[in-house]
Amino acid sequence: MQRQAQISPKFLYDAHGCALFEQITRLPEYYPTRTEAAIMTRFERDIAEAMAGCQVLIELGAGNCEKVRRLCRSLGPRQFLGVDIAVDFLQVAVDRLGQDFPQLSARAVAADFTADWHLPTGVPQARRELFYPGSSIGNFDTQQALHMLRHMHSLVAGDGGLLIGIDLPKPVPVLIAAYDDKQGITAEFNLNVLSHVNRLLGSDFNLQDWAHEARFDSRASRIEMHLRARRPVMVRWPQGQRHFDQGETIHTENSYKYPLSDFLDLLACAGFVRPRVWTDEQQWFAVIHAHG
Repeated sequence: MQRQAQISPKFLYDAHGCALFEQITRLPEYYPTRTEAAIMTRFERDIAEAMAGCQVLIELGAGNCEKVRRLCRSLGPRQFLGVDIAVDFLQVAVDRLGQDFPQLSARAVAADFTADWHLPTGVPQARRELFYPGSSIGNFDTQQALHMLRHMHSLVAGDGGLLIGIDLPKPVPVLIAAYDDKQGITAEFNLNVLSHVNRLLGSDFNLQDWAHEARFDSRASRIEMHLRARRPVMVRWPQGQRHFDQGETIHTENSYKYPLSDFLDLLACAGFVRPRVWTDEQQWFAVIHAHG
Protein backbone atom coordinates (compact mmCIF):
# COMPACT_ATOMS: atom_id res chain seq x y z
CA MET A 1 0.00 0.00 0.00
CA GLN A 2 3.01 2.32 0.10
CA ARG A 3 3.56 4.72 -2.76
CA GLN A 4 6.39 2.46 -3.94
CA ALA A 5 4.83 -0.92 -3.39
CA GLN A 6 7.21 -3.50 -1.99
CA ILE A 7 7.31 -7.09 -0.79
CA SER A 8 10.01 -8.29 1.60
CA PRO A 9 12.51 -10.56 -0.17
CA LYS A 10 12.01 -13.24 2.48
CA PHE A 11 8.73 -14.07 0.72
CA LEU A 12 10.68 -15.10 -2.37
CA TYR A 13 11.63 -18.27 -0.50
CA ASP A 14 8.66 -20.58 -0.36
CA ALA A 15 9.40 -24.20 -1.35
CA HIS A 16 9.19 -23.46 -5.09
CA GLY A 17 11.25 -20.28 -4.65
CA CYS A 18 13.99 -22.24 -2.84
CA ALA A 19 14.10 -24.77 -5.68
CA LEU A 20 14.28 -21.99 -8.28
CA PHE A 21 17.07 -20.24 -6.37
CA GLU A 22 19.08 -23.47 -6.41
CA GLN A 23 18.75 -23.41 -10.20
CA ILE A 24 19.87 -19.77 -10.27
CA THR A 25 23.07 -20.59 -8.38
CA ARG A 26 24.05 -22.94 -11.20
CA LEU A 27 23.44 -20.45 -14.05
CA PRO A 28 26.47 -19.28 -16.05
CA GLU A 29 25.55 -15.62 -15.41
CA TYR A 30 25.25 -16.04 -11.64
CA TYR A 31 28.85 -15.66 -10.47
CA PRO A 32 28.43 -15.28 -6.64
CA THR A 33 27.94 -18.94 -5.74
CA ARG A 34 30.82 -20.35 -7.76
CA THR A 35 33.14 -17.45 -6.89
CA GLU A 36 32.48 -17.85 -3.17
CA ALA A 37 32.94 -21.63 -3.45
CA ALA A 38 36.29 -21.15 -5.19
CA ILE A 39 37.45 -18.83 -2.40
CA MET A 40 36.33 -21.32 0.25
CA THR A 41 38.22 -24.09 -1.54
CA ARG A 42 41.39 -22.13 -2.16
CA PHE A 43 41.65 -20.82 1.39
CA GLU A 44 40.08 -23.75 3.24
CA ARG A 45 43.08 -24.24 5.53
CA ASP A 46 43.33 -20.54 6.42
CA ILE A 47 39.60 -20.32 7.11
CA ALA A 48 39.71 -23.42 9.33
CA GLU A 49 42.63 -21.88 11.22
CA ALA A 50 40.65 -18.66 11.82
CA MET A 51 37.69 -20.69 13.14
CA ALA A 52 39.73 -23.25 15.09
CA GLY A 53 38.07 -24.64 18.19
CA CYS A 54 34.52 -24.22 16.90
CA GLN A 55 32.07 -26.32 18.93
CA VAL A 56 28.74 -24.98 17.66
CA LEU A 57 28.39 -24.08 13.98
CA ILE A 58 25.32 -22.00 13.10
CA GLU A 59 24.40 -21.28 9.49
CA LEU A 60 21.99 -18.44 8.73
CA GLY A 61 19.81 -18.90 5.67
CA ALA A 62 21.00 -22.49 5.57
CA GLY A 63 18.70 -23.62 2.74
CA ASN A 64 20.06 -26.91 1.34
CA CYS A 65 23.04 -26.94 3.76
CA GLU A 66 25.46 -27.69 0.92
CA LYS A 67 27.84 -24.81 1.62
CA VAL A 68 28.37 -25.76 5.25
CA ARG A 69 29.60 -29.27 4.46
CA ARG A 70 33.15 -28.10 3.88
CA LEU A 71 33.22 -26.44 7.30
CA CYS A 72 31.76 -29.51 8.98
CA ARG A 73 34.67 -31.54 7.58
CA SER A 74 37.42 -29.04 8.35
CA LEU A 75 36.20 -27.83 11.76
CA GLY A 76 34.58 -30.96 13.20
CA PRO A 77 32.02 -29.09 15.37
CA ARG A 78 29.93 -30.99 17.89
CA GLN A 79 26.68 -29.24 16.99
CA PHE A 80 25.18 -27.72 13.85
CA LEU A 81 22.14 -25.45 13.72
CA GLY A 82 20.66 -24.51 10.38
CA VAL A 83 18.48 -21.39 10.61
CA ASP A 84 15.99 -20.52 7.88
CA ILE A 85 12.47 -19.24 7.32
CA ALA A 86 11.67 -22.09 4.88
CA VAL A 87 11.75 -24.76 7.56
CA ASP A 88 10.28 -27.71 5.61
CA PHE A 89 12.96 -27.37 2.92
CA LEU A 90 15.58 -26.89 5.64
CA GLN A 91 14.55 -29.94 7.69
CA VAL A 92 15.17 -32.32 4.79
CA ALA A 93 18.64 -30.82 4.26
CA VAL A 94 19.52 -30.97 7.99
CA ASP A 95 18.42 -34.60 8.21
CA ARG A 96 20.65 -35.44 5.24
CA LEU A 97 23.58 -33.57 6.82
CA GLY A 98 23.12 -35.46 10.08
CA GLN A 99 23.21 -38.78 8.22
CA ASP A 100 26.41 -37.84 6.40
CA PHE A 101 28.14 -36.61 9.59
CA PRO A 102 27.05 -39.10 12.30
CA GLN A 103 29.21 -37.42 14.98
CA LEU A 104 27.35 -34.14 14.45
CA SER A 105 24.24 -33.19 16.38
CA ALA A 106 22.30 -31.35 13.63
CA ARG A 107 19.13 -29.32 14.18
CA ALA A 108 16.84 -27.21 12.01
CA VAL A 109 15.73 -23.89 13.53
CA ALA A 110 12.72 -22.11 12.06
CA ALA A 111 13.38 -18.39 12.43
CA ASP A 112 13.17 -15.13 10.56
CA PHE A 113 16.70 -13.97 11.26
CA THR A 114 15.96 -10.57 9.69
CA ALA A 115 14.04 -9.87 12.92
CA ASP A 116 15.21 -10.24 16.50
CA TRP A 117 15.42 -13.99 16.99
CA HIS A 118 16.93 -16.35 19.52
CA LEU A 119 18.67 -19.70 19.52
CA PRO A 120 16.90 -22.63 21.18
CA THR A 121 17.58 -23.13 24.87
CA GLY A 122 20.40 -25.48 25.69
CA VAL A 123 22.77 -24.41 22.90
CA PRO A 124 26.22 -24.04 24.50
CA GLN A 125 27.47 -20.47 24.72
CA ALA A 126 31.12 -21.31 24.22
CA ARG A 127 32.92 -21.48 20.88
CA ARG A 128 30.02 -20.57 18.62
CA GLU A 129 30.74 -19.71 15.01
CA LEU A 130 28.15 -18.11 12.72
CA PHE A 131 28.25 -18.84 8.99
CA TYR A 132 26.35 -16.44 6.71
CA PRO A 133 27.39 -17.19 3.12
CA GLY A 134 26.07 -16.14 -0.25
CA SER A 135 26.21 -12.33 0.20
CA SER A 136 22.63 -12.33 1.56
CA ILE A 137 23.62 -9.48 3.89
CA GLY A 138 23.44 -7.38 0.71
CA ASN A 139 19.65 -7.71 0.75
CA PHE A 140 19.55 -5.16 3.57
CA ASP A 141 20.32 -1.47 3.67
CA THR A 142 23.14 -0.22 5.87
CA GLN A 143 21.07 0.33 9.01
CA GLN A 144 19.28 -3.01 8.69
CA ALA A 145 22.59 -4.78 8.06
CA LEU A 146 24.17 -3.11 11.08
CA HIS A 147 21.24 -4.12 13.30
CA MET A 148 21.56 -7.73 12.11
CA LEU A 149 25.33 -7.78 12.58
CA ARG A 150 24.97 -6.44 16.14
CA HIS A 151 22.52 -9.21 16.92
CA MET A 152 24.93 -11.76 15.43
CA HIS A 153 27.69 -10.32 17.60
CA SER A 154 25.54 -10.80 20.70
CA LEU A 155 25.28 -14.51 19.87
CA VAL A 156 29.04 -15.11 19.55
CA ALA A 157 30.57 -12.43 21.79
CA GLY A 158 33.55 -13.60 23.81
CA ASP A 159 35.18 -16.53 22.07
CA GLY A 160 33.12 -16.99 18.90
CA GLY A 161 33.13 -15.46 15.45
CA LEU A 162 31.40 -14.83 12.14
CA LEU A 163 32.27 -16.10 8.65
CA ILE A 164 30.37 -14.07 6.06
CA GLY A 165 30.34 -13.66 2.29
CA ILE A 166 29.84 -10.30 0.58
CA ASP A 167 29.49 -9.34 -3.06
CA LEU A 168 31.81 -6.52 -4.14
CA PRO A 169 31.20 -3.79 -6.76
CA LYS A 170 31.90 -4.78 -10.38
CA PRO A 171 30.92 -3.79 -13.96
CA VAL A 172 27.20 -3.11 -14.29
CA PRO A 173 26.62 -5.46 -17.27
CA VAL A 174 27.96 -8.35 -15.18
CA LEU A 175 25.59 -7.45 -12.36
CA ILE A 176 22.51 -7.07 -14.56
CA ALA A 177 23.14 -10.40 -16.29
CA ALA A 178 23.40 -12.15 -12.93
CA TYR A 179 19.91 -10.94 -11.97
CA ASP A 180 18.26 -11.24 -15.40
CA ASP A 181 19.54 -14.44 -16.98
CA LYS A 182 18.85 -15.51 -20.56
CA GLN A 183 16.92 -18.62 -19.51
CA GLY A 184 14.47 -16.55 -17.46
CA ILE A 185 14.95 -18.51 -14.24
CA THR A 186 15.45 -15.32 -12.19
CA ALA A 187 12.29 -13.88 -13.76
CA GLU A 188 10.35 -17.00 -12.73
CA PHE A 189 11.86 -16.75 -9.23
CA ASN A 190 10.79 -13.11 -8.90
CA LEU A 191 7.29 -13.71 -10.26
CA ASN A 192 6.80 -16.67 -7.92
CA VAL A 193 6.62 -14.25 -4.99
CA LEU A 194 3.16 -13.23 -6.23
CA SER A 195 1.96 -16.84 -6.06
CA HIS A 196 3.28 -17.01 -2.50
CA VAL A 197 1.50 -13.77 -1.57
CA ASN A 198 -1.72 -15.07 -3.13
CA ARG A 199 -1.59 -18.09 -0.82
CA LEU A 200 -0.73 -16.00 2.25
CA LEU A 201 -3.22 -13.17 1.72
CA GLY A 202 -5.87 -14.65 -0.52
CA SER A 203 -5.01 -12.01 -3.13
CA ASP A 204 -5.62 -12.41 -6.87
CA PHE A 205 -2.32 -11.44 -8.49
CA ASN A 206 -2.20 -12.78 -12.06
CA LEU A 207 1.42 -13.52 -12.95
CA GLN A 208 0.69 -12.77 -16.62
CA ASP A 209 0.11 -9.12 -15.65
CA TRP A 210 3.68 -8.65 -14.43
CA ALA A 211 7.21 -8.64 -15.86
CA HIS A 212 10.54 -9.12 -14.10
CA GLU A 213 12.95 -6.19 -14.09
CA ALA A 214 16.51 -5.86 -12.74
CA ARG A 215 18.15 -2.45 -12.48
CA PHE A 216 21.28 -0.98 -10.89
CA ASP A 217 21.17 2.08 -8.61
CA SER A 218 24.70 3.49 -8.86
CA ARG A 219 24.20 5.97 -6.00
CA ALA A 220 23.19 3.24 -3.55
CA SER A 221 25.53 0.64 -5.14
CA ARG A 222 22.74 -1.92 -5.32
CA ILE A 223 20.87 -4.13 -7.74
CA GLU A 224 17.10 -3.79 -7.44
CA MET A 225 14.57 -6.40 -8.52
CA HIS A 226 11.10 -5.17 -9.43
CA LEU A 227 7.90 -6.55 -10.90
CA ARG A 228 6.52 -4.14 -13.50
CA ALA A 229 2.81 -4.03 -14.40
CA ARG A 230 2.38 -4.88 -18.10
CA ARG A 231 -1.03 -3.16 -18.16
CA PRO A 232 -3.34 -1.37 -15.70
CA VAL A 233 -4.06 -3.88 -12.94
CA MET A 234 -6.47 -4.07 -9.99
CA VAL A 235 -5.35 -6.46 -7.27
CA ARG A 236 -7.82 -7.51 -4.58
CA TRP A 237 -7.49 -9.38 -1.28
CA PRO A 238 -9.89 -9.87 1.65
CA GLN A 239 -8.61 -6.78 3.50
CA GLY A 240 -8.52 -4.39 0.54
CA GLN A 241 -7.42 -3.69 -3.01
CA ARG A 242 -4.95 -1.63 -5.00
CA HIS A 243 -4.81 -0.31 -8.54
CA PHE A 244 -1.46 -0.36 -10.37
CA ASP A 245 -0.91 1.79 -13.44
CA GLN A 246 0.84 0.29 -16.45
CA GLY A 247 4.58 0.50 -15.78
CA GLU A 248 4.17 0.81 -11.99
CA THR A 249 6.39 -1.56 -10.04
CA ILE A 250 6.52 -3.66 -6.91
CA HIS A 251 10.02 -3.61 -5.40
CA THR A 252 10.91 -7.16 -4.32
CA GLU A 253 14.63 -7.21 -3.51
CA ASN A 254 17.81 -5.19 -3.11
CA SER A 255 21.31 -6.58 -3.38
CA TYR A 256 23.91 -4.11 -2.12
CA LYS A 257 27.44 -4.41 -3.46
CA TYR A 258 29.46 -3.12 -0.51
CA PRO A 259 32.97 -1.79 -1.08
CA LEU A 260 35.21 -3.89 1.16
CA SER A 261 36.34 -0.99 3.35
CA ASP A 262 32.72 0.05 3.95
CA PHE A 263 31.72 -3.43 5.05
CA LEU A 264 34.72 -3.78 7.35
CA ASP A 265 33.59 -0.53 8.99
CA LEU A 266 30.13 -2.05 9.48
CA LEU A 267 31.64 -5.10 11.16
CA ALA A 268 33.65 -2.87 13.49
CA CYS A 269 30.56 -0.82 14.36
CA ALA A 270 28.77 -4.07 15.24
CA GLY A 271 31.58 -5.02 17.65
CA PHE A 272 33.51 -7.54 15.56
CA VAL A 273 37.30 -7.42 15.68
CA ARG A 274 40.40 -8.82 13.95
CA PRO A 275 38.85 -9.42 10.52
CA ARG A 276 40.58 -11.63 7.96
CA VAL A 277 39.63 -11.27 4.30
CA TRP A 278 39.91 -13.72 1.42
CA THR A 279 38.95 -12.76 -2.13
CA ASP A 280 39.18 -13.98 -5.73
CA GLU A 281 41.69 -12.69 -8.27
CA GLN A 282 39.15 -10.33 -9.86
CA GLN A 283 38.06 -9.09 -6.42
CA TRP A 284 34.44 -9.72 -7.28
CA PHE A 285 33.60 -11.39 -3.96
CA ALA A 286 34.99 -11.55 -0.43
CA VAL A 287 34.78 -14.06 2.42
CA ILE A 288 35.49 -12.47 5.80
CA HIS A 289 36.03 -13.94 9.26
CA ALA A 290 35.86 -11.70 12.31
CA HIS A 291 35.92 -12.44 16.04
CA GLY A 292 33.14 -11.57 18.44
